[in-house]
Amino acid sequence: MQYRNLGRTGIKVSPYALGTLMVATQVGNPDPQDSIRVIHRALDAGINLVDTADAYGDSEEVVGRALKGRRDAVVLTTKVGRPTGDGPNQQGTSRRWIATAVENSLRRLQTDHIDVYQIHRPDRTRTSRRRCPR
Repeated sequence: MQYRNLGRTGIKVSPYALGTLMVATQVGNPDPQDSIRVIHRALDAGINLVDTADAYGDSEEVVGRALKGRRDAVVLTTKVGRPTGDGPNQQGTSRRWIATAVENSLRRLQTDHIDVYQIHRPDRTRTSRRRCPR
């Protein structure tokens, strides 16, 4: 597999990423062991970019289990912003929520770092009066 630069980060990633919404037992594969096998197969094929999100149910937990012993070979991305609870502060892109969401994702992913952290979608409560820069 040929790898590409991830922007100007110096990180090399496969041209294909593995999105992991489908490994969440509530919306995707109800068998976590099968999902772990799929993740391992993708890694064995040379895919090193794995993308998940805090709002994907238990996807981060399944990904964390799958990456045990293989974490250093993976560029791991996750996202923040979509609601993950009923409270008004359990969503969005406030500094408070991002700090909480990062800690929660690190725990679920069973890792000490996230390589790329993304905003899942624009936070309309924070950008409704401003245009987002391009």
